[in-house]
Amino acid sequence: MYKKILDHINEAILLFDRDLRLTYINPAGEILFADSAKHLHNTPIQKLFKTTQTLIFDDLTQRIKNNEPLVDRELILDRINQSVTVNLSATPLQENGVFNEILIELQQVDRHLRITKEEQLLAQQNTSRMLVRGLAHEIKNPLGGLRGAAQLLDLELQDPELKEYTKIIIAESDRLQDLMDKMLGPNKPAHKNSLNIHEVLERVRQLVTVEANSNISLTTDYDPSIPELMADKNQLIQALLNIVRNAVQAIHDAGEIIIKTRIKRHMTIGRKHHKLTVQIDIIDNGPGIAPELMERIFYPMITGRPEGTGLGLSIAQSLINQHDGLIECESEPGHTVFSIYLPINE
Repeated sequence: MYKKILDHINEAILLFDRDLRLTYINPAGEILFADSAKHLHNTPIQKLFKTTQTLIFDDLTQRIKNNEPLVDRELILDRINQSVTVNLSATPLQENGVFNEILIELQQVDRHLRITKEEQLLAQQNTSRMLVRGLAHEIKNPLGGLRGAAQLLDLELQDPELKEYTKIIIAESDRLQDLMDKMLGPNKPAHKNSLNIHEVLERVRQLVTVEANSNISLTTDYDPSIPELMADKNQLIQALLNIVRNAVQAIHDAGEIIIKTRIKRHMTIGRKHHKLTVQIDIIDNGPGIAPELMERIFYPMITGRPEGTGLGLSIAQSLINQHDGLIECESEPGHTVFSIYLPINE
């Protein structure tokens, strides 16, 4: 009966026998160790806790002798392709006064930190979008009046040289109007259909290949097993195109861009759990993003290029948010990764 309850707990629960071999692990534990319960069964504790095996084994042995619980924080566990940080709680279980089993609970610390970071990013994005939309609307109203007055003045003027000035006013008003429209971001709801994400990425790759310098290499690393997802094709093309074009501009004359796709299982985005999520990585070997810009790169009007508008990443984040997804970035000189996460709804 207790195992049915443990199966639905979000934290990893492991049960070891008196020889400290695994007898039970719940689904959350399978996810944490990236392995099945069947394959992990009877695994000694030293093998599961690789990086801290001596510390854990010695502490557990001592606590079992004294029938005392063990609590340890921020332990590093090695998994197949990455390390995770966990808090550990171990409780010896006795039967008729004799040690019989030990129950271990593992709480993934970096998972909670990631959720907090995502929530902050989404909240900042929403606040920023509201402020920019309000500002853009306030600017558009007098801008329309300015353009209309210039058009009326142009009709009254007879001197061609003076008409040149009114044409400049009209042209600059149109340019500012276009900038305000971009600042307002996507104003249409996503029109979602079933699509293959690799068709979208190939379209983006083709467009950028035509535009980019021949010394910039665009390569792909696709996972062909990724199922179709419900999304707005045009919005995804626009969002991904903005990110890949940014990578091209960051590289300048020569370099490499890699477009990579993978499946992530049981991912939480903004407190919402998704069984399957597609992860799209846009990787470039450019100079990287300045540390002082990293926390603000998704804000409108923030750019590291003198000629940039600072709207591309903000618009891309808004479009991905409309699909319940998220864009994250990690950067260091020679290696910048933009990771786009899109839920795959069954």
